Amino acid sequence: MSTLESAAAVSRSAALRGKPLRLSGSQPFTQQPGVFIMIGERTNIAGSPKFAKLIKEGKFEEAVGIARQQVENGANVLDICMDEGMIDGVAAMSRYLHLLASEPEVAKVPFMVDSSKWEVIEAGLKCMQGKGIVNSISLKEGEDKFRHHAATVLRYGAAAVVMAFDEQGQAATYEDKTRICERAYRILVDEVGFQPEDIIFDPNILTVATAWRSTTTTPSTSSMPRAGSKPTFPAPR
Repeated sequence: MSTLESAAAVSRSAALRGKPLRLSGSQPFTQQPGVFIMIGERTNIAGSPKFAKLIKEGKFEEAVGIARQQVENGANVLDICMDEGMIDGVAAMSRYLHLLASEPEVAKVPFMVDSSKWEVIEAGLKCMQGKGIVNSISLKEGEDKFRHHAATVLRYGAAAVVMAFDEQGQAATYEDKTRICERAYRILVDEVGFQPEDIIFDPNILTVATAWRSTTTTPSTSSMPRAGSKPTFPAPR
């Protein structure tokens, strides 16, 4: 997800929720109704060529400066991603999070551990202080793997971004997005034990600037299921 997409997903997820999303670094953070969470993505290899270059060159201490700048510029959450074919994602994630933990002005904000590789996410969870966010989990690999990943996230006390994917791939229609999000929600809340406020749905809405046709689906998100105490899902057709 881009910075805007991440912020929008978090804000949409909190909008109709009975309880606010609560996170923490060394200091607590509570999502305010109707207010976007500003997610700093310059600590994401895909979001900053400068950051990517520093990490590839092993200059992790210099890369901490980018995180510090993001917080100084108002980031509420830092998105940290090490998904790049030329580096060891597990080692890079662990090392960088340990360095950030030693920087009080950076460590005060929650972290979002962002990866398409579960082993990198798990490494991040082991190093993350406070309550952060995992980006992301999905039903892409089936319910058993989804339950396992969700239970691990819950054990470490993090919130989770849930992508609208299932075994058949990415949801393209409103009906598919609703069906997948409802299925994921029921598993997370009824089986795994997640609190509704710790679930952040990402229904895969493309940005207007990069895919004009996607704007035709944007209005449908107003009735997409939100994480909350008593979500309402459409009846099966």
